Amino acid sequence: MRSQAIAAVTGSLALAATLTACGGNSAASDEKVVTVYSADGLKGEGGKGWYDQVFKDFEKKTGIKVKYVEGGSGEMVQRALREKVNTQADVMVTLPPFIQQADGKGLLQKYEPKGAEHVDGADKAENGNWTAIVNNYFSFVYNKKELKQPPATWEELLDAKYKNKLQYSTPGVAGDGTAVLIKAMHDFGGKDAAMEYLKKLQANNVGPSSSTSKLAPKTDKGELLVANGDVQMNFAQAKSMPNLGMWFPKKGGGKPTTFALPYAAGLVKGAPHTENGKKLLDFMLSEQAQKQVSSVGGGFSARSDIKATDANAIELTKLMDGVEVFQPDWADIDKNLSAYVDAWKSATGS
Repeated sequence: MRSQAIAAVTGSLALAATLTACGGNSAASDEKVVTVYSADGLKGEGGKGWYDQVFKDFEKKTGIKVKYVEGGSGEMVQRALREKVNTQADVMVTLPPFIQQADGKGLLQKYEPKGAEHVDGADKAENGNWTAIVNNYFSFVYNKKELKQPPATWEELLDAKYKNKLQYSTPGVAGDGTAVLIKAMHDFGGKDAAMEYLKKLQANNVGPSSSTSKLAPKTDKGELLVANGDVQMNFAQAKSMPNLGMWFPKKGGGKPTTFALPYAAGLVKGAPHTENGKKLLDFMLSEQAQKQVSSVGGGFSARSDIKATDANAIELTKLMDGVEVFQPDWADIDKNLSAYVDAWKSATGS
């Protein structure tokens, strides 16, 4: 979702740029491999994230090694586009609206994983080209040590005490950065009002960031007082960041709001290891993996039939209490994303 061109590799495997272009017996040697291009947030530090557990279990069960490449949601789509004539990825995982963007650019092929029938209709494509694997919600973070309580409203963030102590990731590049635009347009009642506010907020903004995941450590250390993020990623990060708290801004006089920002996965069109990609998608939506979404990953199961009762699930439910969840018009956002990002750039001088 967030950081650009950051690659992490499972085990000792390195991503070969010429994976399918190699001669000789490469096809045979790569038979037990599946390559995942993903937004960050699901792979934990110290190997304790949901991906870490799922990939380990998947490899043990199938013998198929997972090659993992991580970056911003937009960056992953652009990378796959550049490689369209020589496809490297088998599975792509991004946040909205980038999964819709990938589908619209012809990067995905139809495959409905086992268990997809338990995923709500709003969290999967009508054409069967992508399905949510981890549910998630947009949020902000704050430093609990420096602030006794988070700023309740968007308007409070305009206060001079936040000058150079506030940062949000770049819309159009990071999924969570794009989410700032979506939430602001909803809360302020439209594009023009949102851009007028974000223009004022720019006076306090540190500047662009291609990585949302890097903002939480800065907030925990006190370099920032507030930043954007998402519930799953920040909940997991907070386990090792004692000063990190989460909050949901509201417009003065309104309610705190958020919207679903699921990690959505699709099978890449022309994937070099299509069958292995299908197996991994099936495994990620399996009951075993979905029951670990909250307990291991700090997120919400994408399957409506999985009722998590672990300590993390209970804490997450309390966090969301009283927060109004709205449904973005993803078709409109997909169609007009470039225009919205251009309006933001114009308003903020970015």
